[in-house]
Amino acid sequence: MKFAHLVSVGLFALIAAVSPAHEKVYTAFLSGPAEAPPNDSLGTGFATVTFDLDLFTMRIQANFSGLTGNVTNAHIHAATAVAGVGTAGVATQTPTFTGFPAGGTSGTYDHTFDMTSAASYNAAYITANGGTISTAFDAFELAMDSGKAYLNIHSTYKSGGEIRGFLTPIPEPSAYGLFAGVAGLAFVISRRRR
Repeated sequence: MKFAHLVSVGLFALIAAVSPAHEKVYTAFLSGPAEAPPNDSLGTGFATVTFDLDLFTMRIQANFSGLTGNVTNAHIHAATAVAGVGTAGVATQTPTFTGFPAGGTSGTYDHTFDMTSAASYNAAYITANGGTISTAFDAFELAMDSGKAYLNIHSTYKSGGEIRGFLTPIPEPSAYGLFAGVAGLAFVISRRRR
């Protein structure tokens, strides 16, 4: 009995040690051919969006280069009817993300938004999705989880969007490590009891 108790305490400590903040991470490769309609821009980019569901924030990290035109604005659109294709209205702050590097053909961006603030959303998105920040966030999270949201960078070359990419959820790496650790611990326990 003491051994089982020790194992449960050890397992609890292991879970507490490896459990990160309650986060969801999404990534997207941005390109002209991924636009709707596709265009011939040689510009490329990469974006990571992280929801911290404990702090209720959204961090956007992006880099881009080689645009044909100068950046005018950037935001996330949601939700398309089908994952990975189509167009949708702007879900996030308009006319552009706070501090997004406008006027050039390349840049980097790193900003954290307070998702309890109406200023982090397009007002029309809130209205169309239940009329409250809470219902708008739920709809936004669902769009992100289902691959129906995309980050778009607009420019003087393509005012409707020069490069974009659909945001794809990525699995939490620590979940795999935790699973492997628990599986290993279960194996050790089963071997000791024999």
